[in-house]
Amino acid sequence: MPKHGKKYNETIANNDLSQLLEPAEALALVKSNAKAKFNETVELSVHLNLDPRQADQQIRGAVVLPHGTGVTRSVLVFAKGEKAKEAEEAGADFVGAEEMLEKIQGGWFGFDVAVATPDMMGLVGRLGRILGPKGLMPNPKTGTVTMDVARAIADIKAGKVEYRLDKAANIHCRIGKTSFEPQQLLDNYNMIVETLVKARPAVAKGQYMKSVTVSSTMGAGFRINPQKPLGSK
Repeated sequence: MPKHGKKYNETIANNDLSQLLEPAEALALVKSNAKAKFNETVELSVHLNLDPRQADQQIRGAVVLPHGTGVTRSVLVFAKGEKAKEAEEAGADFVGAEEMLEKIQGGWFGFDVAVATPDMMGLVGRLGRILGPKGLMPNPKTGTVTMDVARAIADIKAGKVEYRLDKAANIHCRIGKTSFEPQQLLDNYNMIVETLVKARPAVAKGQYMKSVTVSSTMGAGFRINPQKPLGSK
């Protein structure tokens, strides 16, 4: 069993973590119980009634949160010619082609998100075994393989987050920082939940969301009623 600190144990002692809450109430508790000396990230975890082994039950995509994530992300763009110039003008932190492939093969990972134009995927594909396990491989489903590199960069810088069903049928997303206003957290939370509801596979049966939990980096998780996961705006 992992050992928790004094502040975490105080949260457990003072709150009923088994209680199903309204989203706004749960997020307020996450904020009030964030005791770390740094600005903690607020995270959403959703357990879905899906079988990740089935191709028609996979969920993956990206969404731009209305209030961002509170984190500045560095962007690498694989592009050449005019698209490389466009990426630089749009604020990409790193732009290149073969030279970037060599840097990454040499162990460099000084970026948070990779974007590529479609014509570069033959080159980028060579990095699949390196970038894939780290979740850094450009993918059309998340909007990171595109000719509109300026839009992709703007969305990422504005607070675009990716979501993907893991092997345990969970979705994990950051939805902001504990310094955010309550309404900002609720707006971001609702955006993710609404997106997941729309992404429900046609073959999904029964109760779609089995559990919904919000927490901070160092804090305990507060449960939200999965049958009524959306909060009042």
